[in-house]
Amino acid sequence: MRFSVEQFRNWDHKKVTLLGMSGVGKTHISSMLRGHDWFHYSGDYRIGTRYLDESILDMIKSRAMEVPFLRDLLRNDWIYIRNNIKVSDLGPVLAFVGKLGDPERGGLELEMFREHQRLYREAEIAAMHDVPHFIRKSRTIYAYQHFVNDVGGSLCELDEPGVIELLEEHTLILYIKVTDEEEEQKLIRRAQSDPKPLYYRPEFLDQQLAVYLQENGLQYAAQMDPDTFTRWIFPRLFHSRIPRYEEIARRGYTVTSQEVAAVRDQQDFLSLIESAIARS
Repeated sequence: MRFSVEQFRNWDHKKVTLLGMSGVGKTHISSMLRGHDWFHYSGDYRIGTRYLDESILDMIKSRAMEVPFLRDLLRNDWIYIRNNIKVSDLGPVLAFVGKLGDPERGGLELEMFREHQRLYREAEIAAMHDVPHFIRKSRTIYAYQHFVNDVGGSLCELDEPGVIELLEEHTLILYIKVTDEEEEQKLIRRAQSDPKPLYYRPEFLDQQLAVYLQENGLQYAAQMDPDTFTRWIFPRLFHSRIPRYEEIARRGYTVTSQEVAAVRDQQDFLSLIESAIARS
């Protein structure tokens, strides 16, 4: 959606999609807005509770079945396992996506990793297709005035026709851009100090994996330390995503991570969007 400043200001039921790298403040802003009559739609929360719920539970159960004591309890239906995913804690989703590398060091073998990546991509696409439905629900069931779509950092990687067009049709897209090199390095260092599972486009993964194996004299992915590989690949992933984000941002508006860091309340947020519209 495109607006003049006046049109945006007079938009009674505002609907915004926040786009950007992990760590730029999307979830922080979304959580703050919840206290100002905004419905917070978390793409990753929807993925974990709706589209990957069974797959996550199957993964956990398969691990539990390796323990004789738990195996007997599960087979006799004396215990049950469920997910406890929170918007602020998406641990089960991250655990399912996993890290590529040596299974003895907590990694996934390449074939299983590719399958988990495929399932995550399909789930994220489905979760984005649910946005119009949740926009309606947020008004008709929960009576929220406004709607914020907090998307995962991998949205730009999906390459699925129609997804971005759908978000553009139903929401104002706001790209949070990292423009300062110091801030960029801060995000990279944070990701490297505590490496999290990531989604990679298959072509990107194949290319980078080949480079990493050659540089380290390894023959196959299961020889890699999962955390070391994730730290190594993240800066490359970070920079590969920038032009993809910027292409999507042409459909909406752009603000900087420094500007977002200065937002303290709803009025600050709305004023920031108005500034972005005015300078576009």
